[in-house]
Amino acid sequence: MRLIQYASYSDTGGRAHNEDSILVHDAGEHGLCAVLADGLGGHGGGDKASQTAIRVFDELWQPDATPDELQRLAQTANAQILSMQTPACRMKTTLVALSVSPARIAYAFAGDSRLYHFGPNGLLWQTRDHSASQIAVLMGQITPSEIRFHEDRSRIFRALGQENSPGADGGLISPAAGRNAFLLCSDGFWEYVYEEEMEAALRKASDPGDWISRMRALLEQRVPPDHDNNSAIAVWYDHEKKG
Repeated sequence: MRLIQYASYSDTGGRAHNEDSILVHDAGEHGLCAVLADGLGGHGGGDKASQTAIRVFDELWQPDATPDELQRLAQTANAQILSMQTPACRMKTTLVALSVSPARIAYAFAGDSRLYHFGPNGLLWQTRDHSASQIAVLMGQITPSEIRFHEDRSRIFRALGQENSPGADGGLISPAAGRNAFLLCSDGFWEYVYEEEMEAALRKASDPGDWISRMRALLEQRVPPDHDNNSAIAVWYDHEKKG
């Protein structure tokens, strides 16, 4: 069996258009790059912004990418989106990208689209949203789970398409021995699926597609009729420690 498996989906939800865009660039034995972008609907052109970000990564990503290289791709996407803006359409998008290869696992993100990393014993790590509600968590005003219901949850402080943006955050991930499960998802997904439920679904799942299906079943039980676009990419990486 291949050491890396993946599955993905994107759904329009209860909206007229899908402003989420997803990519899995599969380079075979050299690894893959998974990218998810969620266009910010309140600015217009969110679908074009998210598609632009995806296209940049699809065309320019190289296997064994470092965090700096992923962040440079995000900067390239940011510049392209800025060049497409007009006074009437200030298009913007979130971004989360994961590069998995035998040499390294790197990530970059901007906004509130998330990356989760699960090991054999559960959740190991997740990105911290660039949002007002995440700041409220850091200040001790709310708990992490209360982000989902916070009055300022939609206030995003960092996205592609912002002038003078500090860009995407990024870093390296150390894989655990055994199965590592990564989940990239838009806020329309994680808002309705809790972290403990992600873990429970993972324990029962036979493959990445089954994992996503189990989580989507929970989401579909909870969403209101006008719910947001929702998308996710699941990547499983089986890592064997050397020595």
